[in-house]
Amino acid sequence: MQDTIDDAKDIKNTAHDTENSSTQKNSERHNYKMRRKKEVRDRILATKTIEKGLLIVHTGKGKGKSTAAFGIIFRTIGNGEKAAVVQYVKGAWQTGEKKILQDHFSDHVAFYAMGEGFTWETQDRDRDIAAAEKAWEKSKQLIIDPSYKVVLLDELNIVLRYGYLDNNTVLDFIAKNRAQDRHLIITGRNASPELIEMADLVTEMEMIKHPFRSGIKAQPCIEF
Repeated sequence: MQDTIDDAKDIKNTAHDTENSSTQKNSERHNYKMRRKKEVRDRILATKTIEKGLLIVHTGKGKGKSTAAFGIIFRTIGNGEKAAVVQYVKGAWQTGEKKILQDHFSDHVAFYAMGEGFTWETQDRDRDIAAAEKAWEKSKQLIIDPSYKVVLLDELNIVLRYGYLDNNTVLDFIAKNRAQDRHLIITGRNASPELIEMADLVTEMEMIKHPFRSGIKAQPCIEF
């Protein structure tokens, strides 16, 4: 009987030792892979020596284009730099980002809500064009102003697509006047091929699911 108990203990101990050995080997294998990955990563990073202002485009049918852009605005504030925002469409909305930036960070962010809503709301093309032109004049001032490290032109792509502003005229100004040490962000679906070609960073938001399709309306904290 004692022999049977001892044999069972030996089997259990052997299994435990095997498990420990396997765990240790997995850990060693993982550490080796991560060490090699870090070496490769460090070599890649060592080749990235250029520092310059970026032209950033957030486009696509999915949500999050402006949200991601405002994330950069808050990051700019956190780094002690100044930013400016021009909203081409959402100016009529009282959004959460607009409120917090104007109420708490007005020293760091110049905020110009110059749109009057989506085109199907105004139903007046001449009025939309006038609003877009006024917003663009303000945008040009901000783009060349050395005070701002980051300038966000929110939903500019929409007014370009509708032809309220001339795409080539806008891109030509950006190409000739954007300072090389400052960043410019342009958002809105349907970014033109010319803008995409000019940009340093382009992100396309892809819509996979959207609550609106399930009958859920736009809500505070999520859409505005």
